[in-house]
Amino acid sequence: MPLTPTTLFAALAHDIRLRCLVLLLRHEELCVCELTHATGAVQPHVSRHLAQLRELELVSDRREGLWVYYRIRPALPAWIQGVLRETAAGVADQAPFTDDEQALSNMANRPSASRCA
Repeated sequence: MPLTPTTLFAALAHDIRLRCLVLLLRHEELCVCELTHATGAVQPHVSRHLAQLRELELVSDRREGLWVYYRIRPALPAWIQGVLRETAAGVADQAPFTDDEQALSNMANRPSASRCA
């Protein structure tokens, strides 16, 4: 599916998808368990929305052992990168985005540990 302004803004319109994208913009790469922990949403819900973002080619994923890591797709068109950067900057000091960052920074069992939370 080609990424158009309509599909991009539809993707950004859902709370979990937007929160995951903002976190991914702030961090090079995050595991599903980190996104789940940060947002407080259940894993199947987060995974479903990440799959939608992957289908739109906004994010890419890779597997490493037990974990699936996501990142913003580096080859996004400049206009999409601009929208994402401006959105992340605009919400940087607002809840729930600040809460997500705090929860992520307080996560005890990050993927570099022997097992995820």
